[in-house]
Amino acid sequence: MMAGMKQAAWWLSARRLYAMVLRYWYVLRGSWPRLVEIAYWPTVQMVLWGFTDRFIGSQTSGAAKAAGLFLGAVLLWDILFRSQLGVTLVCLEELYARNLPQLFMTPLRPWEYVGGLLLVSLLRTLFGVGVATTLAYVFFDYGLWTMGLQVIAFFVLLTCFGWALGIAMTAMLLRFGLGVEGIAWGGMFLLAPFSGVYYPIATLPAPLQLIAWLLPSSHVFEGMRAAVWHHALAVQHLLIAAGQCLVYLVLAWVLFLVLFRQVRQKGALLSQGE
Repeated sequence: MMAGMKQAAWWLSARRLYAMVLRYWYVLRGSWPRLVEIAYWPTVQMVLWGFTDRFIGSQTSGAAKAAGLFLGAVLLWDILFRSQLGVTLVCLEELYARNLPQLFMTPLRPWEYVGGLLLVSLLRTLFGVGVATTLAYVFFDYGLWTMGLQVIAFFVLLTCFGWALGIAMTAMLLRFGLGVEGIAWGGMFLLAPFSGVYYPIATLPAPLQLIAWLLPSSHVFEGMRAAVWHHALAVQHLLIAAGQCLVYLVLAWVLFLVLFRQVRQKGALLSQGE
């Protein structure tokens, strides 16, 4: 009987999770401006850096080795940025609509809510970056797959790190409301200099390198440069990034649970958006 009750509970949780994803999917499907917006910025960034990459590649100096590097870097950066924004943007829209109290009056559990955000983020990331990647191949004859199968590892690691950041920022939005909206929109750009998106980590001063190596994104972009320049697989960087992503996901989830409990105890959801 206990096994049957647990199975029924998991089935109900799966149904609620599916309902969350379906709810946001209907919003996206019914609004073409939203779909355009998802692909707009990745495409603009791709075009800008695509022409920059083409200029560098046309030079006869040693910088020509970087041909394809900037374009690959901006596409991978968009994976990280879109996966984080895909989580926090959904929460922001709920805050704008003051819909969170109604949402959490249902039997929805925290992990079901976060799980729905992550799946929606994945859909948004695949669509936005997928469009930009396709256009990069059409316009500049460049594809991320030129890095080999390790590009799958790059995608997974950057997505997981983006999710960890998105969960942490969502927890802060629930706890402190729209007062931290700026962090949700621009917090990611603080990590860009330390991630070595467009240059090796060795370029940074020694103290900043210590910070950079604590970020999974820095290991991923170092691995990307190894793939572009030397056609090598940076196994060590990928393993370190995987371990760091796991740690950050656990820490983000703990932070979400702690702040979410505070929100419920103080009844802060009822005053969100004020």
